[in-house]
Amino acid sequence: MTVVIERANLDEQPVSKDGQLWIPGKTFIMGSDKHYSEEAPAHPVKVDGFWIDETPVTNRQFAEFVKATGYVTFAEKAPDPKDYPGALPHMLKAGSLMFDPPSGPVTSPDITQWWTFKFGADWKHPYGRRSDLRGKLDHPVVHVAWCDARAYAGWAGKDLPTEAEWELAARGGLDDAEFAWGDELTLGGRQMANTWQGIFPHHNLRSQGHDRTSPVRSFPPNGYGVYDMIGNVWEWTGDFWSTRHPEPAAKACCIPVNPRGGAIDASYDPGQPEIRIPRRVLKGGSHLCAPNYCRRYRPAARHAEPEDTSTSHVGFRCVKRL
Repeated sequence: MTVVIERANLDEQPVSKDGQLWIPGKTFIMGSDKHYSEEAPAHPVKVDGFWIDETPVTNRQFAEFVKATGYVTFAEKAPDPKDYPGALPHMLKAGSLMFDPPSGPVTSPDITQWWTFKFGADWKHPYGRRSDLRGKLDHPVVHVAWCDARAYAGWAGKDLPTEAEWELAARGGLDDAEFAWGDELTLGGRQMANTWQGIFPHHNLRSQGHDRTSPVRSFPPNGYGVYDMIGNVWEWTGDFWSTRHPEPAAKACCIPVNPRGGAIDASYDPGQPEIRIPRRVLKGGSHLCAPNYCRRYRPAARHAEPEDTSTSHVGFRCVKRL
C-alpha cells in the first residue's frame, strides 16, 4: 500500500542543501491544550526561516566528528563525585541509561523496572561493552548528553534547534493536525513512525521489524520533507525546560518572535534540590512511546531531560540560521 503525505502548501518547493532542508518562517500555534499539562497553553509564536537536518544525526556522522576531533562523550567519562552528592561510589563509573524490557507485565510505575544504568554503554556500544555499531551506522546516534550534541553542532557549523523551531519543522505545514502526518496515528493501517506497538514496556509487536532504533528514512517524511521527527529517538533542543508554555499574547503585535524557552533557574528538578543540573527540552517522542504509556509521538509534545543524562533513546539533529 502506498501512503502519500500531503505536502505543506508552500510558496516555494522545499529546498535542500548539504543534507538540510529549508523551513520557511511563519506564525503558528505552538503547544496543545488537549494532552499533557506541560504542552499548554497553545499560543501563537513567530519563527524566522531556517535550515534543519533532513534526519537525526546518525552513528556514521557522529563517528566522522569523533575521528576529526578526538571528542570523548559524557557517557565515556566517569562522573565527578562533587557533581553528585550522596551518590554511591560503585555507581560513579562511565556508562549510560539503557532500556531493558521486563519479561512480563509490570506492577507499578517505577521506571527502574525497565531502565538500568549500564556500565560501558555509550554511543559506540549502545547495549553495553560487548555491543557495537555493526548494522547501525545509519541509525540515529544515542547515548549522547546535551553537551555532546552541542559539541557536534559547533563542529558542523550549526546549532541545536529551539523548541519553537523544532516544533514548526515537525508539523510539516499541518498546523492544526494532531500528528505530523494528519489526525490519525496510523494511515490506512500503516505505522508512520518508529513508536512502540503493543503494551509497554513488556510487549512490542514490532510490526515494522524494529524493536529499538531504526535506520533513518525508514518511515515517510513529513510535509516539509523531513524524516524521523516523530518517534525513533527523542531529540535535544537548545531550550531550558519550563513546566508550561507562556500565556498567549493579548495582542497580535505582542506575539513572541523566535522564542528561546524558559529560564535556567526554573529548569532545575524540584525533586532533587541538592543537584543543580539544568534540564533541557526534548521533542518528538521515541521508539518507546506507546498509547498506553507515553503519547508523546506528536509535534506539540515535550519532555524534560537533565543536561548530563544520556540514554538509549535520545539523539538530536541540527539547524542553521541565516
